[in-house]
Amino acid sequence: MRARTGVAVATLLTPLALCGCGGGTAQLSSVDTAKLVSVSPQAGPRGTVDPAAPVVVSAVHGKLTDVTVSSADGHRVAGAISTDDRSWHSTGALVPGQHYTVTVSADNGDGGRGTTARTFATSPAGHLLTAQLTPGDHAVYGVGEPVTVTLSQPVHDPAARQVVEAGLTVDSTPSVRGGWYWVDDKTLHFRPEDYWPAHAAVSVEYNLGGRHVQGDLYGGARSQAAFSTGDKLLALTDAGSDYMTVYRNGQKINSIPVTTGKPGFDTRNGVKVVLEQEPEVLMDSTTIGIAPGSSNSYHLHVMWDTRVTWSGEYVHAAPWSVDSQGVANVSHGCTGMSTGNAEWFYDTFHRGDLVRVVNSHGHDMEPFGNGFGDWNLTWSAWQQGSALHRVVTTAPVGAGSGSATQAALLRPRS
Repeated sequence: MRARTGVAVATLLTPLALCGCGGGTAQLSSVDTAKLVSVSPQAGPRGTVDPAAPVVVSAVHGKLTDVTVSSADGHRVAGAISTDDRSWHSTGALVPGQHYTVTVSADNGDGGRGTTARTFATSPAGHLLTAQLTPGDHAVYGVGEPVTVTLSQPVHDPAARQVVEAGLTVDSTPSVRGGWYWVDDKTLHFRPEDYWPAHAAVSVEYNLGGRHVQGDLYGGARSQAAFSTGDKLLALTDAGSDYMTVYRNGQKINSIPVTTGKPGFDTRNGVKVVLEQEPEVLMDSTTIGIAPGSSNSYHLHVMWDTRVTWSGEYVHAAPWSVDSQGVANVSHGCTGMSTGNAEWFYDTFHRGDLVRVVNSHGHDMEPFGNGFGDWNLTWSAWQQGSALHRVVTTAPVGAGSGSATQAALLRPRS
């Protein structure tokens, strides 16, 4: 049975011409069959065709019975014969720098049938768009960790952004509703509507398959990433009461007296995500614009440091302010606690875990650029950042239409 909607890789060939011969059920030669059809577009001056151009095969006489366009590695791109059997149009994309074979079967209208084949090469891409995906180390993260994509080239045009976003796949077990947000021309983030579920497996794939993006920019090498989540850990700091309440999977596990930013250095309100941890950090006030020798200057080796913003906000040990912890806010913006409590916090929390501050007089956490403030955008606002304006429902890891990356070989949290 003839396939009316074939899977084929688009083709570009020199137009062919004129009619075929007829007669009963005679088999036409490839030369005769070639005269029945024309194929466009034509090769350029360098003997190659533009991979962004659509391929059209037309019957000069008679009808088309089958068209297939295949790359050298056997890949086919979608195409379909029209309802009147007079033309075939590609719907899939050609890959730059590839060789293709176009196979056309036709009927001359007098019972004569035959098949002909032609080859062509596509022009190489001027530039290839690749993507770095994080987190991609197969480690365990907190439920607040967003997926980030960093592109090798800027993409500003809305239609080009749609192409890029369509080439990104997120799978998770269990499934979630989520979406992409274009932070800037080279950066996208993906987050669920709510936080990731505890103990989820997540895989991410970038695969444009050589598709045209914009100008002479085409999809480059495929990339993949995978990670998992641990328990849902949330540290809720009330700057009004100077206490931090810690929850694991919704259950309270600790209450810690703290001090936050004093007037003029108020701690940011909102949700932050643990970025990194160090057992000891040299904190110098000159890095935030405080002149040496002033009343607010400091130069200290600080223990048990959990960073939540790139600008220098930490949860850390502050043995010098123990008398103020649970009583008053005296820090320069960090959340300080006793050395013992800070060590416990350091050992309990990890990258991707959630730290939220309420009732501070500070400004709100930045959504982007100073860490992961993604969760401070409402879900409706987040959806506005998608080029495709769609919600993504993830498929189970290993069962989605995109990535087959498994997150099963994830190392446990240390």
